[in-house]
Amino acid sequence: MIDLHCHILPGIDDGPDDMAGTLAMAREHVARGTTTVVATPHVGWDYPNSAEVIAAGVLEVNAALQAEGIPLEVLPGAEVALTRAVDMSAEQLGALRLGGSPWLLLEAPISVDAPGIDGLVGIVQSRGVRVLLAHPERCASFHTDPDLLARLIAGGCLAQVTAGALTGFFGRTVQAAARRYVDAGLVHVVASDSHDDRHRAPGMGEQMDASGYADLRDWMATDVPRALLDGVPVPPRPAFTPEKPKRRRFWR
Repeated sequence: MIDLHCHILPGIDDGPDDMAGTLAMAREHVARGTTTVVATPHVGWDYPNSAEVIAAGVLEVNAALQAEGIPLEVLPGAEVALTRAVDMSAEQLGALRLGGSPWLLLEAPISVDAPGIDGLVGIVQSRGVRVLLAHPERCASFHTDPDLLARLIAGGCLAQVTAGALTGFFGRTVQAAARRYVDAGLVHVVASDSHDDRHRAPGMGEQMDASGYADLRDWMATDVPRALLDGVPVPPRPAFTPEKPKRRRFWR
């Protein structure tokens, strides 16, 4: 599997504090079937990370993984706050794309309902990047405006759901939104959005299976992420019938 949203670089955002934490996360990724992750540290007013800092961190992590014999590939990327992205140049945004692909992982405000999201996303798109929306199921504006995600998808965006949201890790409201978006065909990628190896830990496949979306697991966790990284069209979504989620919680 390929994880397009992961806070694995040490010491630059709210991910692991040090390389030991990074390596622990990497081992969890491998144990759960992940072969490639894109390092997506926060880029915003709270975390003013640059493409150069991220690239250096990725080189350091890949060297440590090789030294430890951990078979995980880490690519550079970022989770860019929408409020920061609109003030960035085309060159700055382009340098933060996922693995050098056309796609930028863009995060709308989580706890604040920000009006005018459509226009702000359009500004970012006008600067030459394609937008993958990070966890809209967790963002207040998408709860306030139920049609917002559909409009953004119609405007060329794709959407990423967090695996833990499907199993209720972030609460019932977020879980309901995540399932509604997947069932409606508005979500294309599942990612871990992992920050450590215990509480916000790696993992996608188990959550997909437990939430009744096993038939979409390969498409959302491997096929679409690979297509985005390769810059090719997204493959058609396989037919599936939503199943009732299993009564299981993922606390790790």
